[in-house]
Order: sequence, then structure tokens, then C-alpha cells
Amino acid sequence: MVPAKKIPATLTLNTNCGPIRATLLTKRAPQTTTNISFLANAKYFDGTICHRLTTQGLFVLQCGDPTAQGAGSPGSWVGYKEENLPKVGAKNYPAGTLAMANSGPGTNGSQFFLVYADTQLGPDYTIFGRITSGLDLLKKIAEVGAYKVESDGQAYYAPDGFPVQLVVIEKATAK
Repeated sequence: MVPAKKIPATLTLNTNCGPIRATLLTKRAPQTTTNISFLANAKYFDGTICHRLTTQGLFVLQCGDPTAQGAGSPGSWVGYKEENLPKVGAKNYPAGTLAMANSGPGTNGSQFFLVYADTQLGPDYTIFGRITSGLDLLKKIAEVGAYKVESDGQAYYAPDGFPVQLVVIEKATAK
């Protein structure tokens, strides 16, 4: 009998701004942590840009889309179901949470978000990890702000947009 392979328990995102480390919640979100670990170790996230930063009401940096447009996911993957959903309530996604981004039930893929300040959302996003170091780095990125670009090319600061401080995941590793 072949022994079961252990799900990695940590995720490290080495970014151009510095490292972010997290403990993965392998028992509460086994499918999600398995998928994220596989993608990290297959170099799927390497060289990708964190494409979304929110700074009012919702306090997250969103990553994991190789197109940096918010619609990308691992090509042939079919979205998978949520697990380890929080309860409805104030600040149900506390600072330091790692959760899956999705576009509706059963659409988890590769995109995830890092929560840098307590945030309240609908209980629709799988919580799969807790940031153990790098939260201060995320807060500094958020202080710089986000921007959007109009169709005429005019850029402006926005509470939900592309991070002003470029954030590139240079290497992601799950161990």
C-alpha cells in the first residue's frame, strides 16, 4: 500500500516587495489547500501580478490570475466547491486571512485574496490559510493605494483597482 501524500502545511509567496508566509488550513480546507499547493509547486503563480487592491470597506489584495485581469484560472480546471466558510457576521474575514476569490458557488480556481485588515463579506469564500508573516508588508502596499484607468487613458486613485505599488509573485512555494 502506498502511503498517502501529506498536504503541504505552509505557503510562501516571495514577492518583489518581500515575502509573505502563511499556514495552510489543511484539515478545514483539504481540497483548496491541495489545489493551491499543487499550483504553487507547479510554478503557476510564479511571475504573476497581484491585480486587485481594495482600500475601503473591503481590505484585500487579490492574486492568482496569470492574465492580471481578474478572469483567469487554470485552463482546463472545473471550479470546485467551497469549504471552511465563515459564519455571517461582522469582520468574518479577519486580518491575516487567506481566502479563495470566486465568481459564484462552485467556481474556485486559482485566484485568492489576502486580507490585511478586518473585513466583512458574505460567507461565500473558502478560508484556506492564515498569514504568519508579511501582514505589515500588505498594509504598506495598501497605504500606497489603488488606481483605475479611464477609457481615455486618464488614471485616478480608486478604492478598488490595480495596486499603485506593483506586486509580483516572483516565486510561490508550498511545503
